Amino acid sequence: MAHAPGKPIDVHTWSTPNGWKIPIMLEECGLPYRVVPVNIGRGDQMAPDFLTISPNNKIPAIVDPDGPGGEPITVFESGAILQYLGRKTGCLYPADERARVAVDEWLFWQVAGFGPMLGQAHHFRIYAQEKIPYAIERFTAEAQRLYGVLDRRLADRNYVAGDFSIADIAILPWAKYHEKQNIPLASVPNVRAWLERVMARPAVQRGFAAV
Repeated sequence: MAHAPGKPIDVHTWSTPNGWKIPIMLEECGLPYRVVPVNIGRGDQMAPDFLTISPNNKIPAIVDPDGPGGEPITVFESGAILQYLGRKTGCLYPADERARVAVDEWLFWQVAGFGPMLGQAHHFRIYAQEKIPYAIERFTAEAQRLYGVLDRRLADRNYVAGDFSIADIAILPWAKYHEKQNIPLASVPNVRAWLERVMARPAVQRGFAAV
């Protein structure tokens, strides 16, 4: 559901799996926004000004000039931002409680497990200067397990929680980089079909291109 244009939301973010979630959501919902780059490679996330927006020094974070009651609001943590934007617009976040619980389950599955575990797999497989076999095996195995959970979930549905929702947006940018986690899509065919389905959405493509 598109939302009426208003003042642009500032999205403090960078080109990472977590960083892409919010531009994708804003594109899907038709909200005006502007990207404020936070170069995490340079350490911009540690700047005092950013700390006032994101107390955990992590991207993404937003500043919505048209927050509750018409007053500005800052929101950090990608899951909280997705929920906030879903409530604000009624977009991709169902009002029905039973449907919302299903979306929240898979949103929290991503922010608590899928993202952190895949992030560790990325780190130890690709970026760590010292290759530690135990860490590589541990986090790669957990990534494989989590992809199996997702593949079973998608065996009989097009999206993880009914209709396309913020849960799919949260999971997508991590799954897009399955090669970094040593996950061949042939081993998770339902994930592959879902990934192709979601990546074909024009708003998703615009969101990825925005950062």
